[in-house]
Amino acid sequence: MNAAISMALGCSISGAVDPNEVLRLVERCFDAGVDAVGIADTVGYAGPRQVGDLTKAAVRLAGEKPICVHLHDTRGMGVANASAALDAGARILDGSLGGLGGCPFAPGATGNVVFEDLVFLCESKGFATGIDLERLIAVRSILRAEMPDEPLYGGVARAGLPCGTARAA
Repeated sequence: MNAAISMALGCSISGAVDPNEVLRLVERCFDAGVDAVGIADTVGYAGPRQVGDLTKAAVRLAGEKPICVHLHDTRGMGVANASAALDAGARILDGSLGGLGGCPFAPGATGNVVFEDLVFLCESKGFATGIDLERLIAVRSILRAEMPDEPLYGGVARAGLPCGTARAA
């Protein structure tokens, strides 16, 4: 069983969120017996330092159990925040193909952090994902065909893989 804490890094209604309150909720979730806890930057408020600090503290509380970090790219910080979360010990990141999704309560929200960009980030940081990034990017053609009016985001899909980049197995 997994638990998720939305608005863990900021709220479009109440603003700043006390990290100590989030950590209290993380601890209570684990005390209740959940297998993993997710902390979410639901409206894309946070920057890397805030994400890293909260993730590091949550990972410490989790012990051997995983902390998942769910990110939105509302202000263009999704990949930087994901990098900070990885550096702080998170090993599960949420994202969506083409950055689809988002939060209706975040003014100007562009959606979730782009999964393809997360895969590239993980691989570039030495975390083998086992995902063939070229094939993953090719799946976007299904999204374009089925949802032609929905914008797709992502730097890796737009620019391609760097020359000489080996595909993941």
